[in-house]
Amino acid sequence: MSEAETALEQVTQVPGVRGSLLISGTDGLVVAERLMDGIDGRAIAALAASLVQRLDRATNRAGMRAPTFVHLRGGSGSVLAAPGRSDLVLVAVTGADANLGLARVQMLDAVSRLV
Repeated sequence: MSEAETALEQVTQVPGVRGSLLISGTDGLVVAERLMDGIDGRAIAALAASLVQRLDRATNRAGMRAPTFVHLRGGSGSVLAAPGRSDLVLVAVTGADANLGLARVQMLDAVSRLV
């Protein structure tokens, strides 16, 4: 199993996580994905890449460090993003019932091991 597959597996095992993706932070292209049926991975990837880029620019201009974790909450769940090295971003799509604390811990652990 590759590092990317291991990271996706680690995240999708969290209760309430409906899928995970590894994307390019620059252009939002999907590198690897593990999603439930009915989830549009390309749309999630584009949204997550845009959020991470905008927050990175805003914090940089404010003289702050770039965020290590992004959480976008919606009515039926959340999109979580953890920027990593080499322009990779680990993204998770969760339901409203997800264990978000555990998802965050697993994502930060997984993304820290990606090269």
